[in-house]
Amino acid sequence: MAALARWCMRHRLLTVMIWLLALGGTAAAAVTAGAAFSNDYEVPGTESGKAHDLLRAGFHGQGGDTDTIVWRAPEHQSVRTPGVEQRMTRALDAVAVLPGVGSVAGPYGPGPDSAARISADGRTAYAVVTFDRPADAVPKAQAKAVVDTAKNPGTETDGLQVELGGRAIALTEAPTAHLAEVIGVAVAALVLFLAFGSLAASLLPIATALVSVGTAYFGITLLGHAMPVADFAPMLGTLVGLGVGIDYALFIVTRHRKGLARGLPVEEAAENAVATTGRAVVFAGATVCIALLGMLVLRLNFLDGVAIAASVTVVLTVAASVTLLPALLSSIGTRALSRRERRRLAAEGPRPEHTTGFAARWSAFVERHPKLLGVIATAVMAVLALPTLSLHLGTSDQGNNPATSTTRQAYDLLAQGFGPGTNGPLTVVARLDGAGDRLAVDRLAAALRTTEGVASTGPAVLNRSGDTAVLTVVPDSAPQSRATSDLVDRLREDVIPRAAHDSSMEVHVGGVTAGYDDFAEVIVGKLPLFVAVVVALGCVLLLLAFRSIGIPVKAAVMNIAAVASSFGVVVAIFQWGWGSELLGLGSAGPIEPFLPVIMVSVLFGLSMDYQVFLVSRMYEEWLETGDNRRAVRVGLAETSRVINSAAVIMIAVFLAFVLSGDRIIAMFGIALAAAVALDAFVLRTLLVPALMHMLGGANWWLPAWLDRRLPRISIEPPDRGAHAKLPAQRPSEDGAEPADPVLVSR
Repeated sequence: MAALARWCMRHRLLTVMIWLLALGGTAAAAVTAGAAFSNDYEVPGTESGKAHDLLRAGFHGQGGDTDTIVWRAPEHQSVRTPGVEQRMTRALDAVAVLPGVGSVAGPYGPGPDSAARISADGRTAYAVVTFDRPADAVPKAQAKAVVDTAKNPGTETDGLQVELGGRAIALTEAPTAHLAEVIGVAVAALVLFLAFGSLAASLLPIATALVSVGTAYFGITLLGHAMPVADFAPMLGTLVGLGVGIDYALFIVTRHRKGLARGLPVEEAAENAVATTGRAVVFAGATVCIALLGMLVLRLNFLDGVAIAASVTVVLTVAASVTLLPALLSSIGTRALSRRERRRLAAEGPRPEHTTGFAARWSAFVERHPKLLGVIATAVMAVLALPTLSLHLGTSDQGNNPATSTTRQAYDLLAQGFGPGTNGPLTVVARLDGAGDRLAVDRLAAALRTTEGVASTGPAVLNRSGDTAVLTVVPDSAPQSRATSDLVDRLREDVIPRAAHDSSMEVHVGGVTAGYDDFAEVIVGKLPLFVAVVVALGCVLLLLAFRSIGIPVKAAVMNIAAVASSFGVVVAIFQWGWGSELLGLGSAGPIEPFLPVIMVSVLFGLSMDYQVFLVSRMYEEWLETGDNRRAVRVGLAETSRVINSAAVIMIAVFLAFVLSGDRIIAMFGIALAAAVALDAFVLRTLLVPALMHMLGGANWWLPAWLDRRLPRISIEPPDRGAHAKLPAQRPSEDGAEPADPVLVSR
């Protein structure tokens, strides 16, 4: 690491140019290639996946995205009022000739299908707009043209309300300005300036993170051309990358500033910072990547792309922290210190470090009251984790969008006029073999119409060759309702097998709602294996680093506690709806099924960061003194301030993404912010040191036979004996708090 830092500093212009060329090259390539993201939740082998395959093979024209135009007539009028009908007919005709639109099926034509698109009270109607390509491939400009044409001023007059819904239409509501990133970075810069007192030093972590995350962002866009990558992957990568990138740079700059304050030359201070804290940064980044890549054990294409995209971002932020950052540090020289610090250093020379003030007092307070503080911290985590017990996994839809959006209003109008199940119909697809199976399809349609929970069932539609039939089943409950999931299970396990008895037809229940249920079921089934793999890998890394059984076990328990409590916050806000509308996050709804997997990966990685930076200092002190109380007190006093500063930066960055306008990204932002806040301010600075005080020397116990077999690695070696020391202290006999501990150089 030291040799790498020296090379980057000696060739700092070349180092900066390499990173800028990487950023510019990936940006140019991404802009040229364009985006190719995919939100395909389909899992091969599931019922919905088989239904989709049958439908695609039997009906070759079913590939285009279908969206809806919904309108509601003003009071005392109906959709058949001449003025309303004329305006909407003109609007639908204009939409039908737009580029990218394959067909428009409205309510004003002949036949029963048209009449079915008018509500029973006559005030609500809808038209189906079919694009000529899937939603992921529909250009945003084409979707915007449909919205503008349908909602033109000549149509929405005299109280007529026109709204549009569907996946392609949702593209027009996607945020374009990167307001969330700008706010998060601005808050991080302010925190860094307050911590360092130097504008130059506070800007370096920001610059390092922006270059690495920007390169990763465009790289993820290119990755979408090579494998399935979800459309939220670049935003998720940016969210994680900004948080860890700024934090990693913060840790290195903090160590560099300490070296300058001790009188080290600029190059030597930067080299020492990379050789010590830089190694811890590499180790911490490796734990994050391992946790993220643990998603690969699930063998789901949808999550593989997310895992690789986020890991690429973390790798680039680590690389920038140990290459680009030392080059920039050598460029600004002693300006990494504030003017006051530079003047004092010039006038008085290097002085011993002092860890005084709140950090030292808090460390001593935890040492005196470990049991009380441990109970308080445990109670806080347990209370926040309680909502997790009611976690309901499902996929949010446009009914969860903000109330002012056109997709949400179209969703509500359809539910009000035609029933909640209209927004999530089920697709029953059958493969037929002969005339007997065609008769069986008619029996199946009759059975479906009389099934409890079914609002309506359309007639069986056969393809041209007559070997595939499809029926549309509308539930009487909303797509996100548990009743709809129960209906899917009832159809598959009872209704369809009975109706298909004595026939050779193959029948599967599909559709978006059934597909989401299957996706959630697969993830829930594989979640225990995934969590076990991530926990085991994290424990192995900590076992190698700290040569202790207790440290990795405590870390695993703490990480699980952080995950559970953060999910409690997410459930309360998004599933229970506590303040979700107020925050502009839409109405209450289920938690995305892939959120637990991604959040466990990210949170385990981020939690491991703080564990590494906190315990590595304690471990170093333990190796030197053999005094557990002193090791815990010194480690907490020396690292709590930088850990808390890093946590504030991460929380600010994560919470800023609530402003992204994307419900999924907002879930990630709130979950990560809550987890980091609890991890830094409750677990690492309260519960972990309290437990370590209570366990004493058992913290560092390792069986001799295992110690002989484990390879020896060092996360953060001592930096030339420069660590400051806390004198051994014990509470005075009268119970009064000791004076602020003063640190002296080793």
